[in-house]
Amino acid sequence: MFSDLKEWLKDAIFNRFTILLAVYAVLIVVLVQRLFMMQIIKGQEYQNNFKLTIKKETTLKSTRGNIYDRNGNLLAYNKLAYSVTIEDNFESGKKKNALINDSIFRAIKIVESCGDTVSNDFNIYINDDGQYEFAVTGTRLTRFLADIYGHKSMDDLTTDERNSTPDEVIQYLADNKRYGIGHTVIDPEGNGSFVPLDGYTKEEALQIVTVRYQLSTNSYQKYLSTVIADDVNEETVAAIKENSDILQGVGIEVNTLRQYNDPYYFAHIIGYTGYASTEDLAELADSSHDYNAADMVGKSGIEKSMEEYLQGTKGKDAIYVDNMGKIIESISHVDPAAGNDVYLSIDSDLQKAVYNMLEQKLAGILVSKILNVKTYNNDVVKSSLMMIPIDDVYYALINNNVIDIEHMGGDNAATYERQVNDAFIARQAQVLSSLRDELLVTATPYKELPEDMKIYESYIVSRLMSQSVGVLVSDRIDREDATFINWTINETISLNEYLHYCLANNWIDVTKFHLDKQYSDSEEVYRQLVDYILNDLSQNEGFAKKIYKYMIADDNISGRQLCMILYEQKVVTGTAQDRAMLESGAKTSYDFIINKIANLEITPAMLALDPCSGSCVVSNSSGELLALVTYPGYDNNRFANSIDSEYYAALLGDLASPLYNNATQQMTAPGSTFKPCSAACALEEGVVNTGETIRCEGIFEYFDVEKQCWVYPGGHGALDVIGAIGNSCNVFFYEVGYRLATNTHTANYDEERGLNRLRKYADLFGLTTKTGIEMEENEPKFSDELPVDSAIGQGSHNYTTVGLSRYVTTIATRGTCYKYTLLSKVVDQNGSVIVTGSPDIQNSVLFAESTWDQIYRGMRMVVEKASAFRGFPIAVAGKTGTAQTSKSRTNHAVFIGFAPYDDPEITVATRIAYGYTSANAAQLSKDVLSYYFQVESAEELVNGVADEASDEIIED
Repeated sequence: MFSDLKEWLKDAIFNRFTILLAVYAVLIVVLVQRLFMMQIIKGQEYQNNFKLTIKKETTLKSTRGNIYDRNGNLLAYNKLAYSVTIEDNFESGKKKNALINDSIFRAIKIVESCGDTVSNDFNIYINDDGQYEFAVTGTRLTRFLADIYGHKSMDDLTTDERNSTPDEVIQYLADNKRYGIGHTVIDPEGNGSFVPLDGYTKEEALQIVTVRYQLSTNSYQKYLSTVIADDVNEETVAAIKENSDILQGVGIEVNTLRQYNDPYYFAHIIGYTGYASTEDLAELADSSHDYNAADMVGKSGIEKSMEEYLQGTKGKDAIYVDNMGKIIESISHVDPAAGNDVYLSIDSDLQKAVYNMLEQKLAGILVSKILNVKTYNNDVVKSSLMMIPIDDVYYALINNNVIDIEHMGGDNAATYERQVNDAFIARQAQVLSSLRDELLVTATPYKELPEDMKIYESYIVSRLMSQSVGVLVSDRIDREDATFINWTINETISLNEYLHYCLANNWIDVTKFHLDKQYSDSEEVYRQLVDYILNDLSQNEGFAKKIYKYMIADDNISGRQLCMILYEQKVVTGTAQDRAMLESGAKTSYDFIINKIANLEITPAMLALDPCSGSCVVSNSSGELLALVTYPGYDNNRFANSIDSEYYAALLGDLASPLYNNATQQMTAPGSTFKPCSAACALEEGVVNTGETIRCEGIFEYFDVEKQCWVYPGGHGALDVIGAIGNSCNVFFYEVGYRLATNTHTANYDEERGLNRLRKYADLFGLTTKTGIEMEENEPKFSDELPVDSAIGQGSHNYTTVGLSRYVTTIATRGTCYKYTLLSKVVDQNGSVIVTGSPDIQNSVLFAESTWDQIYRGMRMVVEKASAFRGFPIAVAGKTGTAQTSKSRTNHAVFIGFAPYDDPEITVATRIAYGYTSANAAQLSKDVLSYYFQVESAEELVNGVADEASDEIIED
């Protein structure tokens, strides 16, 4: 028994030991597992922390410097504003396009629902016909297409790419291989295919394309934001933040936006800023600043020419953030530095006054020229006596978009709008029916058509050849082909025959219009083309305007109806009594229009009739530019930061050409303002001696050529240089030109000799080179033909107003020819002047004092004889000039002058394009001098009403 107990105890002890060992073993295993898991977890945490901790380097944008006039008046500055932006923080993959597009689309809808607008800085817009259209032309369009298709050089564009229509560009960008703007559509067999633009309106597609394109110019760089909407209100800010969970990449940033005071007066001088383009970055490659596509840079004017000074220095933040964007650690920080301030030589008060006086003068000329007749035969009168029939004014209201013809057909159209629109619809149907008959049946030769049908058919061909349509391919047309000549020059064939010929010779791209099926019958293809043409015309605003022109001529609509529409569309204002008088006929529509023009409610720029533009440049005797005025102007605030493409397109289509700088770009013959230069040449070259006279009988003959003086059939009699300038005698200066070419009748006539001698003096006066002004300026053209004509300022001379300004300033200073500059000084943010700007002397003109005296006395005589300066208390010297253009349009009016005569302080150069007579330019110049010397008060001179046109006719 003891032995059994012993065995039992032995077994029990062994079993407990076994159990204890087992327990220990389990504990060890658990402990090891826990330690192992802890290491794994710790490793995972380490790895996760490594993945989630991101180094983020943020560029801190700098502030651009301000721009001031010479007196410290602020012209350009920055303001803080909220912007809706998007960053590319999307993971790569098949769904990336869809996710980006969804975020952009949602953000756009929020922006618009809060009353803000989306930035549309893209070179395609939706026109009034609801179709895509390019906002740029020429080289800018070619550069845009090269960027779209990914070519560094414009020369790399294929023919198809170069001839792309706006629709084709949008389609290309929306394709799944690019931005994927559209949806996958499942066919009945269950197969899916991507359909570009599906599910989006034209406007929505364009908005998304615009943002995606801007993103692509940033190369989709992480943390580099692209603007969706600028200068948004607080409601938009709140809505974007509230919906941040469904707006991946979208956020709110506080940016500085460029702002411009008094934009219409200074837009051409100041220019504007915008995001750096490929071309901008190439031009700025050598700059001391570091640029990328998200930077704002100067695009034109002073903003561009002074970019190096105005641009600030960027700052930089380097931080660590987690995947929630929370800052973990700040590594480094560099504050941005603001740009320098630029001061101009311009006197802003003078600039604004001259602009307003120019507008008043243009309005006064219009008022004096508008007649209450339907037509006027200007072919039988001199240029200075041309008139404007009232029907031309009524049509101008439509042709230059003063009246919104689209609104007339809308749901909110008022009574007279509906009346006119109903009449238009009936007339349009009639016109389209007549065109269908002509294109399919009648086929009348062009020259046998009535006038309106000629205009309609010509419009069809130009429309088919336009960049936006591209059906008739210009590059394929053989311009020496007999059929082409018969259509364009001889006008002996019909449009039916011409278009058939174009189809047969593959001049028409049939892929541009949508065939219902693949036709083998060419006649059916032609019928499809006709349907395309007529459908396009039915929706085309330009064609509608052609119809309106003949509706006015045929009294289908009245002047009274159009004037009432001006009230309905709030173009003009007036009392209830004024409106009632017009409506009842107590006031005629003619009187109404004249009154509105006289009070500048309807401006010359709005009508775009001759004259509607002009320029005036004012300099002091030190060569500092005090005013550089071009009319009309535009609002460069709508170009700053991002261009409003629709506004830009509207300006391009404006017949008054507000984007064109008439002071630095418009070039015409100088007319008789060139005669002081010819006089200097005559005296210094010895072809005319001081006191020598040349007799004017009104006719100058050489070889078989007969030329008339502007006073013909009268004559000036015997004149010396002083009298020749004072009377602006053409015969005298014709003789000068002839003597220069024949070495004063001692040699055979040599055109090159005459021109070279004359050019030498034009060069001394600065007329053969640009003035040096810091903005776009056209290269002057000295005449390269006919020294006899060139001596009176005709020939092929072409000069800008700013070029004529430097010329007269050289005369006023007795020989100091300046290199012009708009810069007065550059000041850093500490107030220190770092650059002083003053005109450099380009060259000095060393003439005999007697030569200067003869020129001065002649120019003084001009002013003494001009009615505009009669009784003016300050002695002025000047020269009028009439630049002839064509027989169908009136003359340009030009004046150059300086004052006071004995000690010149200021010079003025004025050009009124198609201003009838140089007396009008002289009158405006007198007003400028009157303002400067305070002969009359600013209130008297700038009174907001038309300034009466001169009744003096000077045709020199």
